[in-house]
Parts: sequence; C-alpha cells; structure tokens
Amino acid sequence: MPVRTENQLGEPCWIDLMTSDPARSIEFYAELFGWQAVDTGAGSGRYTMFFHGDAAVAGLTAQERGNRDFWTTYLAIDSVDETVRAARAAGATVLARPQTIGEQGRLAVLTDPAGAAVGLWQAAGHRGFEADNEIGTPVWHELITRDFNATIAFYGEVFGWTPIPLSDTTDFRYSTFGHDESMTGGVYDADAILPVGVPSHWQVYLGVADVRASAKKVSELGGTVLREPWDSDFGTFAQVADATGAAFLLGQVEPSPRSSD
Repeated sequence: MPVRTENQLGEPCWIDLMTSDPARSIEFYAELFGWQAVDTGAGSGRYTMFFHGDAAVAGLTAQERGNRDFWTTYLAIDSVDETVRAARAAGATVLARPQTIGEQGRLAVLTDPAGAAVGLWQAAGHRGFEADNEIGTPVWHELITRDFNATIAFYGEVFGWTPIPLSDTTDFRYSTFGHDESMTGGVYDADAILPVGVPSHWQVYLGVADVRASAKKVSELGGTVLREPWDSDFGTFAQVADATGAAFLLGQVEPSPRSSD
C-alpha cells in the first residue's frame, strides 16, 4: 500500500472515533475494513490506533455510555496555540483547549462559526494518516454547513484554503479544497436540506471496493444504512452508521497495486 509521507497544512490529516463501546467498535471496523487495533498505552490515555496493513489510518477514544458516538476530522497545522487564537478571533469557539499528547503531538478541538466541530493537530511523533485514497482508508472529507459563505471565509482566513467552486447554484452550492489544485475535500451548502436541530458538521468517506456489498455488510455487523447506495458523476456512495451509531460514508475506489511487504 502506498505510504503517505506528508500532510499539507490546513488540510485533513487524521480522523478519530469517540465511542461508548470500544470493543464493539473495534470488532465492527475490523470486520468491515480489516483494520487492526493497537492500544497505545496508558501514557496516551489508552488511545487506540487503527492500522490498515502497516499504515495508521484512524484512531479511537472511549467515552461515557449514553453520549452520541461520532467521528472527528483533524486539520494539520504548525502551531495549535496560534491557530486557536486566530480561529477565536475569526468567530470560532474552543471545545477542547490545546493539550500535548505525549510525544505524539499537540491538539485542540473547536467549532467553526457555523457550528461544525473540527480538530487541530500539530504533529510531532505522529504525523497523521500514513495512507489514504485507498480501499480501507479515508478517501474524502466533507464539511456540511448551514452558513456557506461564512464557512468559506473562516477556513480561508485561518487555514489558508483556496476553495474551487464546483457548483454555485441555489440548488447545489459546493466547493472543493486542496493543495496545489489537488482535491482533498469539499464544502457543501446544506442549510436548505439539514433537518431542524442538525448542526453543521464534518463527515468522512472511507474507501471500499464495492459500496453495495459493503453497505449490506454494515447491516450484518449491526450497523445501519442511513442512505442506500447511489451513483453519481463522482462515484458510488452510501451513508451508514456503525454498530454504536457513529455515521460515516462509504466511497467506492478502484483497487491499487499493493507493495510486496
């Protein structure tokens, strides 16, 4: 599997799952994606790393039962403290203050001005994804927002995004973002379609070889298909929730040659 050697500043570099049932979550993702779970030890708060092959692709943290389980997207930055200051000045709210995670790096979590929660990661020993855009790894990151213009302005000011409009109509307003014109993720104006009470949020797409077969397997593993598989100009997708209710999307990708080691 190709190894990702660099995560560009301002772009998604990691995802982790807050779960009320770690054992059940680990079993679900092992069965669905073939992920291996590794407990990183007491020094890192019993954080679990998910590996696809030899590549770290995601993490898991336990939380109290009764809370909603969810995935968090982290953006790569070079200084958590400076980014938090800039984000607050631009209208963000801090959910988790800057903190150092052993020798791995430094993090914080905030909500952008439209209410979407997002993590910040200042890498040290752990740089983030070691593989992506492959089967069993993150393949897309999407910000579903209730305030498109404010969101675009905020991420441009704080994280240096230069969004590229994909569509700018009242029916479908969507911009992609990335580095050097490569697409890493997108921002979708969803104010007209989000149900009452559903806030702006980030969502992650995980790669599979066959979306329809994987969606069926999600149900067999105790998860839920939230939106049945659909085909679009950009690929085949399905929206699902895992066995404890954390939502994500499946995205179909072509198999790629794997390394022999």
